[in-house]
Amino acid sequence: MKKTPRRSPPRPPAPEPRPAEPVLNWSNRQRTVPPRVLNLPVAVSVVERARSAVAAAERCDSVLRGLSEISVVLVSDRRIAALHGEFMGDPTPTDVITFLHGEIVLSAETAQREARQRGLPVAQEIARYVVHGLLHLAGWTDADAGAAADMRLIQEKILRRARGCLC
Repeated sequence: MKKTPRRSPPRPPAPEPRPAEPVLNWSNRQRTVPPRVLNLPVAVSVVERARSAVAAAERCDSVLRGLSEISVVLVSDRRIAALHGEFMGDPTPTDVITFLHGEIVLSAETAQREARQRGLPVAQEIARYVVHGLLHLAGWTDADAGAAADMRLIQEKILRRARGCLC
């Protein structure tokens, strides 16, 4: 009697590959805070180590997966106040504004002031603002006190892990 070969059960479809993380393009468009004070290589390093945790924290209304590129732009208080007024109706300086098309604009002057008040290097404050912006792109909001508290908790948890020995 001839044996017929056994058929293996059909394999489940392979999961869709996760798109590559968007490229972060950094641009310093202000002249108030000197590059040596900003120490952007440290900020970039912290943010790069935080990106996988931000991706893991994505929410259903995230736009992060659909972006191929994110611009991180450092500006002056004067410029961010103009943007804040134009897009949010508040013409005062703020720390960071995130645009859902993939642009994170932050004030280098505000970062320097806040870092001084917290006793931190400016690079750590800049990293905080960028992670905050990335979380907005990942679907997090700080529109009300409860959501802001939740977002701040996840943001600081991500930053503690990412900073590692840079604290």
